[in-house]
Amino acid sequence: MGIEIERKFLVTDDGWRAAAHAVIPMAQGYINDMAAMDSGAQKASVRVRIQGDAAYLNIKSRELGHTRQEFDYPIPVDEARALLALCVGGLIDKRRHLVRHGGLLWEVDEFLGDNAGLVVAEVELQHAGQPVDKPDWAGTEVTDQSRYYNLALASHPYTRWDADERA
Repeated sequence: MGIEIERKFLVTDDGWRAAAHAVIPMAQGYINDMAAMDSGAQKASVRVRIQGDAAYLNIKSRELGHTRQEFDYPIPVDEARALLALCVGGLIDKRRHLVRHGGLLWEVDEFLGDNAGLVVAEVELQHAGQPVDKPDWAGTEVTDQSRYYNLALASHPYTRWDADERA
């Protein structure tokens, strides 16, 4: 069983761009939706992702916070495309930029389409108490705010948020 331990931050400026050493285009969708997760009817999200020339089926437990169970399985890209057509809610379209800082690999997700304007940085950790040297461009931590989870963004995109949700 895989365990994902990650922290998520809003990105405040473009200072990360010069340090980015890779860009990976991503398209992803969810077989289940946020309403099923919120009601407690579903205990995990089921995601299909095309990431560059590869594709994955991912199952992630629904715990809020920085530690969750995660299972990731490679699948053929043509099957991923077919599965994306079955997804509920909208699709997530983003570019993932990889940035090294403070001895850690940061993933800066620049959202496109219905989530354009949102940029979020995630860092995966070895253990929950691991110290993080937060870069200057990483602002407010949103790890515990489910509206920033990709599953939530698929059903309620950033471009439809009101001022209070963006605060």
